[in-house]
Amino acid sequence: MKIKTLNRDVVESEIGYRPFTTFFEDFSIADNFGVDAIKDTYNRAFNEWKYDYKYLTEFVMVLCWKIEQHHESNEAYAEVYNELYHKANDYALENLKGEELQYFYRTTD
Repeated sequence: MKIKTLNRDVVESEIGYRPFTTFFEDFSIADNFGVDAIKDTYNRAFNEWKYDYKYLTEFVMVLCWKIEQHHESNEAYAEVYNELYHKANDYALENLKGEELQYFYRTTD
């Protein structure tokens, strides 16, 4: 799925998941200001939401969507999003347990 702008109805119809956070929009704003802004947005959002498994799950998904959004048009952005995706995904896999981890797997599958 190619995502250039987030249309919740389209995302839901294509992948069966309806985004509920502003993470995609937040990162899209950061895209206008460069790699440092992307990293700053990541750090602020991750530190705020890493303990909420549903937010963390969507956070990881959005980072993945942003990799795809930029992989053909902006290699530097795609690389930073890839790095941040792996960091957040690894955190989720190491820290979520039980039903929270099952939710993560079901939702990101």
